[in-house]
Amino acid sequence: MKWQQLILVFIATICLIFAGKALAQTDVNINNTNLIRFGGGVTVAENQTVENASAFGGSVTVLPNARVLDTAIAFGGDVILKKGSRVDGDAYSFGGKIVQEPGAIISGERATFSDRHGMMSDSYGRRSFFPWYFFNAIFRISAAVVAGILGLIILQTNPQFLPNLATKLRQYPGLAALWGIGAILSIIFATVLLAITLIGIPLIPILSLSAVVTSLVGSLGVALFVGQHIDRNSQQSVFKQFLIGLAILTVLTLIPFLGGLVVFLINLFGLGVILLWKFGKDQPQMAA
Repeated sequence: MKWQQLILVFIATICLIFAGKALAQTDVNINNTNLIRFGGGVTVAENQTVENASAFGGSVTVLPNARVLDTAIAFGGDVILKKGSRVDGDAYSFGGKIVQEPGAIISGERATFSDRHGMMSDSYGRRSFFPWYFFNAIFRISAAVVAGILGLIILQTNPQFLPNLATKLRQYPGLAALWGIGAILSIIFATVLLAITLIGIPLIPILSLSAVVTSLVGSLGVALFVGQHIDRNSQQSVFKQFLIGLAILTVLTLIPFLGGLVVFLINLFGLGVILLWKFGKDQPQMAA
């Protein structure tokens, strides 16, 4: 990687960190009708009427005689309706639960997508670390097996695709990282925009699935890149290089506390190299 690309990646990473901190401290109030909070909870005051109430990293609380005309949604928190409050539309909680006191009304759908346990509680996390790590390791190993099968199928049916991604990543690692950071920021902002609209909420799973599939396919190219880098001086087949790289990445993801960072970087470069390969100005040339 050239030093100019290293500087670009460093600056982009710093910007991403500060953007995340800024979002975590941001309140958005659109025409006094849409309440949005990043990094905390949202409270609809007594006798207040809003269209939507959304909290990212906290709970949505609707106080007595308050009203939400469309959607109340919490990511990483509860949706709490006090006595006499009302949600005319739907109530969703991702990472929490819906608490509805007597006399509170939810006219539309109510749904939760979470398990409140896991690492949310420090004391619980200490007691459950080894079971959590065990099941997390099983999940990541199983995912690696599926990725290995998918990668071998792609190499068999389209022999140039993954080598093209690996070559692209080797030639332009900094640009791949920048594409990945830009894609992550775009996905975050798109999710926020969809979350504040009633008709946009069903599109969030589609957006998430598209991002996951794209990063998964790109991560196969990352695995081949790692395998080629480790095995650069031998004449191993591309299949063996791919499996070597996949095995190394899998082992790295199993390292406690650091595994999550490794997964993030794999997905970042995977997502970025796919977009760079697709929308870049030139296609990498494969060596004979």
